[in-house]
Order: sequence, then structure tokens, then C-alpha cells
Amino acid sequence: MPGGLAPVAAVFHSLSDPTRLAIVKRLAVEEARVSDLVSELALAQSTVSAHMACLRDCGLVAGRAQGRSVYYSLSRPEVLELLAQAEALLAVTGKSDSVCCTYVRDAKQQSLPGGCDA
Repeated sequence: MPGGLAPVAAVFHSLSDPTRLAIVKRLAVEEARVSDLVSELALAQSTVSAHMACLRDCGLVAGRAQGRSVYYSLSRPEVLELLAQAEALLAVTGKSDSVCCTYVRDAKQQSLPGGCDA
């Protein structure tokens, strides 16, 4: 890819899946284990684990071991800033009615309940 854009493309790809965005949105509120995400998002454990691996490989989430559990959280606040900018872009292009992106607002209000091949 020209101009060293491959890493940038990889980050955008990691955020291109609705399931991964749902995980990011959830982690914006508080850290969670894979089992928490499985329960809250009604997904298979293997699905959540694969999406978490993608987000982790791109440096967007980090894990913290506690006993036999790993608690995941967003690794950088810039992730939410990027999503807020995407929401702003959708608004000015008139596309916001087809996609509901409320990541930053939901995270601040605490209104949510406590493989990159897509």
C-alpha cells in the first residue's frame, strides 16, 4: 500500500464490523471480560474472542489479568474521539439517519449496561 497507509487501513478495518463497534461501545463504559460481552451482546464466545483478538492486535483494547480472568478496556481515549469524528462526518454528509453512533455521549452518561476477516 502506498505511503505507509497499511497500518491506518488496518485500524479502520478493525472498526469496520458492527460487532466490533458494539464491543468498543461497551468497553467505553467500563472494562469487561469476554464472558460479560458474550452475555450482554448475545454472541458466541468464539465470536467475541475473535473480535477481541482483532481489536487487541490493532492496539485498540488492552487486557488486565486478575486471577483466572482477563478484563478488557479501551487502550486509548482516541478511539472514542475517532468514533465521534465518524459520527460528525455522518451528520454533515446526511448519512446519520441510517447509522446511530452515540459512543461518546453514551460513555459519558454511563447509559449502557454494566479475527479481522469480516
